Amino acid sequence: MAPPTGETESSESSTVRGSETTPTAGSEPPTDAVSGDSRNRRQAALYALPFLALGVGNAVLILNFGLEPLWAFAQLPPILFTTVLTYIVFSTDFLDDR
Repeated sequence: MAPPTGETESSESSTVRGSETTPTAGSEPPTDAVSGDSRNRRQAALYALPFLALGVGNAVLILNFGLEPLWAFAQLPPILFTTVLTYIVFSTDFLDDR
């Protein structure tokens, strides 16, 4: 017969808690991680900025040529999606694992 879930969870959680308190040999101090994150965010914003500038510039050109404004505004969601996706990829170091 299987033990009640309460007993199993308490025995597993005590094992997990014990392993969390012991520091590992390769752990980095928290100050390095914080400074690296701010640099990654700044760099990600710089990499994503050209996508946003080209997209908004294209929408402005469409409006200046006198085409229907609906086409310019229909183009903005994919531009913003690409910009946000670019920012997420570069800020989280998604490409470093490859």
